Amino acid sequence: MSKIKKLLEKFFSNPKDLEWDEYVKILSYYGFEVHTQGTTSGSRRCFENKEGVRLYFHEPHPKNIVKHYVIKQTIEVLKKEGLI
Repeated sequence: MSKIKKLLEKFFSNPKDLEWDEYVKILSYYGFEVHTQGTTSGSRRCFENKEGVRLYFHEPHPKNIVKHYVIKQTIEVLKKEGLI
């Protein structure tokens, strides 16, 4: 099984230990790119794909673990947009 397939399997199992870098790789797989919102955005990140679908979330800190609600909301958007 490829690395991305293993990562996707982990993502869809609603993990409690998904790291931010892994999350970014998953969104990249679905065609999203991460953008900062200027110098005053702090930890807020915008992910956008070629169709203009946007996701806004805060990069976790001080720990690098993605919040459970972020995973849930991301899955909902991916389903709504027909990406999964």
